[in-house]
This record gives sequence, structure tokens and C-alpha cells, in this order.
Amino acid sequence: MIMKKRTAWIVLVGMLAIVAAVSAQQAQTQAPSPVSSSAPAQAQTTAPAQGDRQGTIVRNVNLVEVLFSVVTKKEKLITDLNKENFKVFDDGQQQEITDFSQPTDLPLRIGMVLDTSNSIRERLKFEQDAAIDFLFNALRRNKDQAFLMTFDDGAQIIKDFTGDGGELRDTILKQRAGGGTSLYDAVYAASNHLLNNSPAPPGPNTDVRRVLVVISDGDDNSSNKARGEAVDMAQRAGVIIYSISTSTDWVSAEDEKDPSKRISRKYEKGEGDKVMEQLALETGGRAFFPYKVDDLGQSFLDIGDELRHQYALAYSPAGRSPDGRYHTIRIQTDRKDVIVRARKGYYSIPIPTQGAKPAAPPA
Repeated sequence: MIMKKRTAWIVLVGMLAIVAAVSAQQAQTQAPSPVSSSAPAQAQTTAPAQGDRQGTIVRNVNLVEVLFSVVTKKEKLITDLNKENFKVFDDGQQQEITDFSQPTDLPLRIGMVLDTSNSIRERLKFEQDAAIDFLFNALRRNKDQAFLMTFDDGAQIIKDFTGDGGELRDTILKQRAGGGTSLYDAVYAASNHLLNNSPAPPGPNTDVRRVLVVISDGDDNSSNKARGEAVDMAQRAGVIIYSISTSTDWVSAEDEKDPSKRISRKYEKGEGDKVMEQLALETGGRAFFPYKVDDLGQSFLDIGDELRHQYALAYSPAGRSPDGRYHTIRIQTDRKDVIVRARKGYYSIPIPTQGAKPAAPPA
């Protein structure tokens, strides 16, 4: 009995040894052969599996889109031009226009940006009247929407997007002045809000026109953003800025009858006026320097009409990929004695690839 058990044990151990030997031989056969010292080092690097991207193709699209208006020297709209009537130049080099259209009657998304800092305390009533006048001239019920942002030491949305002009008017009239002036922060924040939160119109066509109406004396003294950042954000968002300067020395209707008081009016633009003008010019808008709200009535009607009858073109800068730099835009037409209003340039920012963080806007 003892001999039988010992024989069985020896057979079992022998079988286990054979299995172990076969397994070791198979492992040695499947293992990669060692890389020789003469082989390139990169041969040892394993490429990431293509399946990790789940078939997604990521590419940068280097396309520049520009909205613009064409007007006579008397601000009359020119709306009968075609693609063949225009040339576009990027950093002075003519580009091929790959897309051209003339959208009309698009819904407006308007940001009313009202300066409520201490520096305009005496002119707050004018600002309120100007804002209300613009809304009632430009805002179409059940089609356009607007929001109200005020700024002093900081920027804040007081009334979000609505198509009710009455609600906006009541909110505007409740504002009071005080604090510093963070104009650039407000332009940046309002442009960002228009870009990311503009309500889409019903139906398959979701195109809208994004507009900022900035009413201020232009005297920024407390912003965290630089003027270049504010303009860049507006340009990226496709926002057109119409600025109304409140830094003029105002005269009343009675004062206008007095020649001596008319002479004392300020005609030269101050630093704040130039800031307001620059914000408009860089984004393809217009700057106004009125003495009274009545001076703005017809201009506001013209702006509303202009925004609904703008041209649009697109091009891909030849021989250049997105480089993060600022590039100028110039649109030229063969029609004589007209003015083309368009943004002056753009920052060429690469589209982030999957998992990459977007680049911060340049200062």
C-alpha cells in the first residue's frame, strides 16, 4: 500500500514538471526578442492605440468670417452689391473670398451697457434716456431681445435677455450712480454673455446679430481687463459695438439760443471720447457724441436698419495657420464714394484639440 502511494506521488510530480516546462517554453516563444544596441531608440516607443480617440478627427479650421456694412458718406445704406464688388485683404495680402452672403432681417441680440459710476452722476439721466430711446427704436417685440448690464467698480447684469421694452425701461430708470469705472471689464463680460447666452430664435435658422450699445464717458479706472482684451472678446463673439459718449459739455434747449453759450461747447475729443470711438471702430460699429438725446433719434433708427442689412464674407488666410497674433482686415469695394464698416482685425487663435485648454486671450 505504501509503495503504491509513493509511486502515484512520483507520477504526479513528474506530470507537474512537464506542464511547467511546456509553459515556460511557450512564454519564451511569445516574448519579444531583445532590441539590439544598433536599433533606433524610438523603435522602443509604443504608439498610442487609435481606438483611444474613438474615431474622432480633430483639425483646426483657419476661417475668418467678417460682417460689414456699406454706406454713403451721408450714412445711406448700400444693399445691392455682390461678391464681385469686393476684395478682402489680410495683413495687406489679397485673399480669396470663399463665402459671401447678404443676410437680411435677422433677429437682434442687444447688450445695453450702462455706465453707473460716480463720474457720470450728473449725466445719468441722459444715459437712461439714450438707452431707452435706442431700445424703443431698435427692439422689435417677439423678434429681438436685449439685456441690461451696468458697471461701476464691477459689471453686473441687472436684467437678462427679454423682448419686453417696458421691463427694460423700468429697470433702466431705477439705476443710481456711484463707484469706479470698469468699462473694459463690462465690454468683455457683455460680449462673452452675447456669445454664450444669446437665445436662439425659433425655427431652423438660428442666426442672430449680436450688438453692444455702450453708454459711458470712456474714463476707465478700475478694470481688470485691458482694452485690447475687451476688443478681442467682442471680435471673437462677432459683436458690433455702438458707443455713445457722455463726456460732452451739455447745453439745454434754452442755452442753444444764446450764441455765447453755443461757442463754449466742447468740440475736441478727450481721452474718454477716443476710447469710445476706438471700441466702435475696431468692431465695425459707430461712435456718437451727441449734445442731447434728440440728436440720436434718427441715428438709432438707422442703426437698427443697418444691422438687418449687413453683408458677410469668409476667407482662409493663404499660407498661414493660426499663430496667436493680431492680423489686420481691410475690405475694398469698387463702388466709389462709399464707406465700408467692418472690424479692423482679429487674433488668429488655434481651435483647441480634444483635451486641450483654450488659449487665454492676449492682453
